[in-house]
Amino acid sequence: MAKRLLILEDGTIFEGQAFGADVDVTGEIVFNTGMTGYQESITDQSYNGQILTFTYPLVGNYGVNRDDYESITPTTKGVVVSEASRRASNWRNQMTLDEFLKAKNIPGVSGIDTRALTKIIRQHGTMKATLASPGDSIEHLQDQLRATVLPTNNIEQVSTKTAYPAPGVGKNIVLVDFGLKHSILREFSKRDCNVTVVPHDITAEEILHLNPDGVMLSNGPGNPEDVPYALDMIRGIQGKIPIFGICMGHQLFSLANGAKAYKMKFGHRGFNHAVREIATGRVDFTSQNHGYAIDRESLPDCLMVTHEEINDKSVEGVRHRDFPAFSVQFHPDAAPGPHDASYLFDEFLELIDAFQAEKARR
Repeated sequence: MAKRLLILEDGTIFEGQAFGADVDVTGEIVFNTGMTGYQESITDQSYNGQILTFTYPLVGNYGVNRDDYESITPTTKGVVVSEASRRASNWRNQMTLDEFLKAKNIPGVSGIDTRALTKIIRQHGTMKATLASPGDSIEHLQDQLRATVLPTNNIEQVSTKTAYPAPGVGKNIVLVDFGLKHSILREFSKRDCNVTVVPHDITAEEILHLNPDGVMLSNGPGNPEDVPYALDMIRGIQGKIPIFGICMGHQLFSLANGAKAYKMKFGHRGFNHAVREIATGRVDFTSQNHGYAIDRESLPDCLMVTHEEINDKSVEGVRHRDFPAFSVQFHPDAAPGPHDASYLFDEFLELIDAFQAEKARR
């Protein structure tokens, strides 16, 4: 079996077996603690430009199927596993993980001590890394890695270029695509919503022309500060239309109202993150995938914290005090992960009803 090297920015080198596509890549290395759901994670556009390490020891055992795509063209840079299952067994299985990665042109490496790797990432924080064939000299690869500047236009890479509909007969929702997961569309589809997905650089004026009942700000990759134009758009619509933000949408909504974001040491990636709803004390296990978070100290008076992470007390949800708008840092659409928080989609639709009733009374 061909060898493949994983070289970290701090000089650590791991050697493993190559699988998936035969290409050399450089990206930010991160880890995901989920036990299943590798297909959803790899196809989640929030991992754009990242080399994704799975901490669970065996990945690929139930193959890849047609139902669990979160996007059709994933932009994850690479996949690192301890053991990649050679044979997949599941009634929905259509291809092995190896075949899937080859088809999507994503390289993988197995036989890596993912526990040691995760400890390094936890200790030093996320860093740049390269997946490469052993043909080149190590020094040359390390020099190239140090010289690489990671792109900051992640959202532009993954957002749709043109608007498209996901038709339904219920409420009209405009979904701003910063790198959306298909499971968000599935949740709206379950509730019969008529969704129009629009590009990341849409203006407030263009959204208002569509006259929606509500606006959804989707998840997405990278740093929220890289899309300042989205903040203007949010300021232009809040108060006029109910807003619901998820993940990147939550960070942009908070920034638009004056909060600040910071880069976390190694982020939250997995789906066993316990989140407390402050008002009721209810605890949900949530699916999360983010490397940035909102700084609690910087929150303006107009935003109140509604959810917090139990472990590190980071802000996991905010609500606007004056406008019909709220957002959460985790993924209520799950996929992969528990569906504890899917009621938030119903809350959003109830918020729209309440807003429209209030408007009718005026």
